[in-house]
Amino acid sequence: MAEWHALREDLVSQVRVRGISDAVTGALRTVPRHVFLPDLPAETVYQDDAIVTKRDEQGRPISSSSQPAIMALMLDQLDVAPGQRILEIGTGTGYNAALLAHLVGPEGLVVSVDIDPDLVALAGEHLEAAGHPEVRLVCADGAGGFPPEAPYDRVIATVGVWDLAPAWLEQLGPDGRLVAPLDLRGVQRSVAMERDDGHWTSRSVLPCGFMRMRGPFAGPETTVVLDRESDLMISLPEAGEIGDVLGALDGPVVERSTEISVGPSQLLDGLSLWLAVHEPRWCTISEVRPGWLASPPLDLTGFRMAVGIVERDNLCLLEPSPDGTLIARGHGPDRLRLASELVAHVQAWDMADRPMTTGLRIDAYQGEAPRDGLLIPKRHTTLALSWKDV
Repeated sequence: MAEWHALREDLVSQVRVRGISDAVTGALRTVPRHVFLPDLPAETVYQDDAIVTKRDEQGRPISSSSQPAIMALMLDQLDVAPGQRILEIGTGTGYNAALLAHLVGPEGLVVSVDIDPDLVALAGEHLEAAGHPEVRLVCADGAGGFPPEAPYDRVIATVGVWDLAPAWLEQLGPDGRLVAPLDLRGVQRSVAMERDDGHWTSRSVLPCGFMRMRGPFAGPETTVVLDRESDLMISLPEAGEIGDVLGALDGPVVERSTEISVGPSQLLDGLSLWLAVHEPRWCTISEVRPGWLASPPLDLTGFRMAVGIVERDNLCLLEPSPDGTLIARGHGPDRLRLASELVAHVQAWDMADRPMTTGLRIDAYQGEAPRDGLLIPKRHTTLALSWKDV
């Protein structure tokens, strides 16, 4: 028990430096994460990492225990108060539902909905063991929310969502707030939204990365496993036909310098977002075990990742050069053209003063949307993106 306590305190200290509130810090300190991941060792459970808990038949991750830091930041975005009624979309292990239950207290209500019956059953066991049997678990498609307990003061999605479900917006009370990892053409941003003059507008936006929502409300984004031995995967903003990417990676290479120096956080945040909203062919490619990627700029916990563009049998990725500048590394028959086009995107982002998530504003319109600006049409809403002065 002392070991668990010490490891949990170390994790809380790590997360607290991100500017987490006292209320959310108290929840992290009180709710034991190891109860929700009972088959893993303490050293794994109390790292500030996401932990995959389920894969599909192709080996693609479909459920996880999210990184504690981003969970804490999203809970602060949600701005939970004691006594509130909360709807959670995506139960997972049940850990986030327990944090919510701690925050709303005995006078509040937490309803958590998940499409996967196996996950719901396990989450119920975890919540019982953690002392939060009061959380109401529902096995259903989360896109429909849960009308019997509406209206809610807060709605939070803990899965990546392609669009804002009309049911969530309808089931929120007049002063309600929604927090969701919202898809922006293949990248996700955790967006806290409230009503504003007939539409929904963001109050805060943070970088994030979550498992995608499953079921009929899932978006068009897709992930393809290219090589099982290295767990090499390519992710695209929408389903599309790609060619022989492995053959391209195994063939001749061309390198073009962008003449731009970019740190990992700028690449993961601003430049990836720029490519996502400006380049239909953009992609990310990752591997768990080294085998295909030469020197990816993003060496993350548990995997390595690069961003770039893909077109049929051609792939071009951004990689660091020895002098610190980014290079475009092209593969395939049209590698020189793709490298030149990717360099142009990086230079355009630099000329635009390197916009990042900081200062990003997202407005969601269920009816008529503005005709100008950077628009992303969805099934039920149109997103309008703009950057405000910071």
